[in-house]
Parts: sequence; C-alpha cells; structure tokens
Amino acid sequence: MKVVCVGGGPAGLYLAMLLKRDHPDWDLTVYERNPKDHTFGFGVVFSDETLENLFEADAESHRAITRAFAHWDTIDIHVKGEVIRSRGHGFSGISRRKLLSILHDRAVDLGVKVHFETEVEDVEALARDCDLLVGADGIRSRVRTTYESIFRPSLDHRKCKYIWLGTDKVFDSFTFIIEENQHGTFQVHGYRFDKETSTFIVECDRDSWQKAGLDRMSTTESIAYLEELFGKYLGGCRLLDNHSNWIEFVTVKNEKWHHENVVLIGDAAHTAHFSIGSGTKLAIEDSIALAKALGEASSVSEALELYYEERWLTVAKTQRAAQDSLRWFENVKRYRDFDPLQLSFSLLTRSKRIGWENLRMRDPEFIEKVQEDFARKAPVKHPSGKAVPPMFMPFELRGMRVENRIVVSPMCMYSAKDGVPNDFHLMHLGQRALGGAGLVFAEMTNVSPEGRITPGCAGIYTEEQAQAWKRIVDYVHANSGAKIALQLGHAGRKGSVKRPWEEERPDDPLGAEEAWPVLGASPLPYHPYSPVPIAIDRAEMDRLIAAYVRSTQLAEQAGFDMLEVHFAHGYLLSSFLSPLSNVREDGYGGSLLNRMRFPMEVFEAVRAAWPEDKPISVRISATDWVPGGFDGADAVELARALRAAGCDIVAVSTGQTSPLAQPIYGRMWQTRFADQVRNEAKIPTIAVGNITTPDQVNTILAAGRAD
Repeated sequence: MKVVCVGGGPAGLYLAMLLKRDHPDWDLTVYERNPKDHTFGFGVVFSDETLENLFEADAESHRAITRAFAHWDTIDIHVKGEVIRSRGHGFSGISRRKLLSILHDRAVDLGVKVHFETEVEDVEALARDCDLLVGADGIRSRVRTTYESIFRPSLDHRKCKYIWLGTDKVFDSFTFIIEENQHGTFQVHGYRFDKETSTFIVECDRDSWQKAGLDRMSTTESIAYLEELFGKYLGGCRLLDNHSNWIEFVTVKNEKWHHENVVLIGDAAHTAHFSIGSGTKLAIEDSIALAKALGEASSVSEALELYYEERWLTVAKTQRAAQDSLRWFENVKRYRDFDPLQLSFSLLTRSKRIGWENLRMRDPEFIEKVQEDFARKAPVKHPSGKAVPPMFMPFELRGMRVENRIVVSPMCMYSAKDGVPNDFHLMHLGQRALGGAGLVFAEMTNVSPEGRITPGCAGIYTEEQAQAWKRIVDYVHANSGAKIALQLGHAGRKGSVKRPWEEERPDDPLGAEEAWPVLGASPLPYHPYSPVPIAIDRAEMDRLIAAYVRSTQLAEQAGFDMLEVHFAHGYLLSSFLSPLSNVREDGYGGSLLNRMRFPMEVFEAVRAAWPEDKPISVRISATDWVPGGFDGADAVELARALRAAGCDIVAVSTGQTSPLAQPIYGRMWQTRFADQVRNEAKIPTIAVGNITTPDQVNTILAAGRAD
C-alpha cells in the first residue's frame, strides 16, 4: 500500500511509524508544512494509563519517550494565598519538541519518508495518487477543509483567551494557580517536562484580558505583565516564548471521520481542552487504532469503518469531560467565594472523571479534610456530632429539617381518578419515604381540571383531593423520618393528552370526546398536531392566580411540609418564560423581565398564602436546549428574582420546553446548571438528572454544585 500522512505531528508520525514497522513493504510518506524542530508550545502530558498503551503499541519508542519523561503524582492548587495538595495523580511530561524528535527518528529508521517545509496544495490529487490519505494536519486541517461538505465539521471557539508559555521554574507537581488582580482573574496550568523547564499556560476570560490591556500588547509585553502578576510563584524565574500568542481554544468535532480513501486523525478530527491533557493522547491512540484496523481489515474502506467504530465513543467521552473541564475554567469567577479547600475539590472533580470515591482511593487524607470541612461549615450538624459524608448531613429550610441531602423528585404516575390520589399513590410515595430519602416529592399536582396533563393526573383543587393527600402525608409522617413536599402545576399547552401507555406518538392529544381546551402564553401548539392553546388574558391570569392560592391552602390543609411551584418543562408558567413559546406583544412578552412577570405574580401569591415557617421551592428549566431559547444566564436572573420574592431553594432541571430541543445527556447531565444558578444567583439548589450513586451525590455536594 501507498500511504500518505499530511501532518508531521505526533499523530502522523506515530501512525507512519507503526505502519512501516508492521508492513515494511508499504510506501509511507509524511508531509509537514513546518521546518524540522519547529513546533508550538512546550511540554505535553501523558497519564500512566496512556503510557501503558504506548508500551503495548511500540516498546522501542516507549523506552525512548519514558527516558525523557518528568514524572509526578501530586497536584498543587495555589489560591487565595494557600497551597492545597492532592496526591495519587500519576502523570508524566515531555518536551513536545523531544517527543516529535523521538517519533521522527524512529519513523525514519524504519524507512518512512518525512518531508518538512512541504505544503500540500492539492489534497484531492494527492488522494488519487495513494491508497490511503491521512489528514493529521491539526486544527486548521487542509484535508478536512477540502472535504468539508462530507466531514461536516463544527468548530466551537471557546470564551477564554490563553497563551502557551514555558518557564525555567521547575514545578515539582502539576500546578494550578488562580490569581486575581485589579484587572480580573487569571489561571495557570503548569507542569515540568524536563529537568530545567516547565509548561506555563496562562488562561483568562476575555473581560480580564481586555481590562489588563493584553489585547493590545505584543507577546514580549504580555510576558512582562505575566511575570509581574505571577512573580511570587516564579521566584525570579523567566517566562519563555515559543511562537506564543493569545488565542482561543477551538473544540473540533466532525460528523464523519473518513471518506473513500481519506481519513482524519488527531486534532484534524477532534480536539480536547488542554486542561485535561488529552489532545496528544487522543492523537496517538487514534494512530494505534487506525494501524490496528489496517492490519486486520481486508480493505481500506473496512479498515476506516473499524477505526471509527473503535474510536468514536472513547473520543466522545473524552471530549465531554474536556468540555466540562473547560467550562469550569471559563467560569472560575463563579467560585471566588469558595474557600481554598472547597475550590480545590471543585477543580479536581470538574470533568466528572474523578469523584469522591476515586479521590478517596487516590488520597484518603484529602477526602477526610474535605469531609471535615463540609461538616464544620454546615449550619445543621449530624446527630452523631461526627463529620459524615456530605449526603448524610442534615439540611434546614425555614422550619423544615431534612435528615439527609437525598431528594425523591416528582414523578407523574398518571394513576389518579378525577384528580384524586389513591392507594397506588399511598404505596408509591410510602415506599419512597421508607427508602430513607430526606425529602420526598409528590408528583406534579394540578390546580384545576384543565390544568392536568392527562385524565390520570393528580389534582388538589377539591376538598376530596386534599383529604386523599392528607392520608398519604400522614402515612409518611407516621412511618418514616422523611419530609414530603407537593409540586403545584398547570400543564398549559401540554395538557389534554393521553396517558403515556395509550399514546401512538409523543404527547398524543385526547380524542374530541375527552379533550379540554388548553391554555398558553401564546397560541402556539407544542407539536404541530397538538391543540392550539388559548393565549390567556388578564382575567384568566387572575382566575389562575386564585386557583394556585386555593391549591396552596389545600396543600397546607393536607399537611405537606414544603411546596414547589412548577416553572419548568414547557407547562403553563414555563411557556411564559421561554421566548420559543411566548411571542406576546404586551407587558407579559418580549424581554425576560416581561416574560417572568406572570410566573412571578403566581409565585408571590403562593408564597403569601403558604405558612411563613414552611419553605417553598420552584422547579425551572434552566435551558431550552434550543439556540435563541431560555438559557443559563436567564435562569440566573430568574433565580435572583425568586430569591428576592422569598423562594428558599430552586430545583434546576432543563428542557422539555420544545420538541426542537437537543439535550446533551450523560451522568449528572443537568448538575452544571444547578451549579450555575447556585453560585451566580446565590440561592440553594436541588440538582436532578441521572444522579445515581452516593459517589456522585457526595461529589456534587462537596464541590458546591448543589445542596
């Protein structure tokens, strides 16, 4: 076979090396646009796991690489004048130039032809002249651009600015520095990669960058500014330049990775933020997988499909972790009120790859300190007087105390008759309460018959319903230590649909003989086949507010410990908040302030009718997951208004407001929005969304992402 690699970085050289070693008769050529030994940046990082992969792939280059390594197993976080150290993090660093030299020499020794200072002008002609063309030409890949309509790339330019420098200060740990001055907040990602030199990446938000004047400075001037800013950490050592400029990180994704005899690897196919040190790792592991596939498959097309199937999920997981990590650094100002230990725990667990239990195995002393610190700061102490894991710490809202931080979320069960809960609800909620959760929510319970989602939805708009709920509340109180809350809602335009097990399509409307009119902020149906809602007027608003107040009074009569008003998931009050469902032109549409007006009127009336000593929460959809819709910044403004109006805690969910939503699912997938609301609006939050283990719960709580 004749194989051509465009790009002489780690991905291209490593692939060419492996293929020539395994297939000496193949013709392997690498074209690199830059001169030999010309590279950006300074050091690269490998985890211990990656080193094992390198050893299995090619022991000879592994030996050369590891001889040049600087190794460490500690992370130091410098913040607010303190240094927090965590142990058990095995990583190694190597000069990028040294790594490329090792791979180049190994490839050339095996017979690979490497051409430097060669710009490939006609990618399609090159592809016609070889059996396999490999695009290993980085973020600005010409190969990818040539076949852009097929690969369909997305390039996400992130918010922060960063500059990749070096220093002759030798760090003995992987080092994070968070430093504030009169211009803003700046952070350093630093690690040594040989006996004399360390990488020193400085990152900051655009506002800090501009206020410092760095947008107008040369690289030399920027270095002088940063040497002064980080002088106490550098100890008189210099910052070093290597083609260094202020740039933005770009997250690269491609819908397809290969076409005919052309394939992308490394940064041409995907990127991962440097804060998790996985860019070079992914590139080399791409090369290993592609070489393996080419050795096993009977054709190039089969090999490329095998390569993609082997790599896409691993890359997707790594990119997800990298996005979580970069978001943390983009929003580091959010955590400026954290003490150094909690901020450090939050930093270490930012990508979800490390959590409470993983850190306990790596560094039990560190976790013990975090646990003691959490217990010390908690306003309510554990009955034992001991520092227990965060999930077991009590919590108080007004006059209500819950014995732990586990909440059973509202779950619509569609099993009521005429809105009246029955034995099914008694068994369902009774079991949840006996399970040990501190707080159990009853399902979304509607304030009027036409406020129901389905004919089977529960209500609290009659005395009969209130008495049926009281039976359940009394059982929970008599047989468990749990508190029980009621969620008040109105389905709005998502009402008058069949029970889920009766549906032929999502939110399938009821037949004409069963259906009732639905209400909304605007006359926009949820689905094209959904009923068109009646846009409510002022008189209807007044009737709805009265219905919410009446249901609040009945909830108190039933004995509930806490009340929640449903502002989420596309139901009536949610439909006012989202610009996707609210296109009104009066004082209840348009700006966020206007769109919030009616939901806030409802909340204020409910708060006034609910006993002062009992807490009240609001569930929100913190994003529509649709461009131009309600988003995290809107959620923060809403939460601030709710806090000022007497809301005690916000349950932060997302989506279900539009069938156009494109949510990003995964572990704890909505927690980042609870974090944003909690730490920007300064209000306690409840996190929801695929939170399944004590490890995840303890991580979320200790990191200050939710309460």
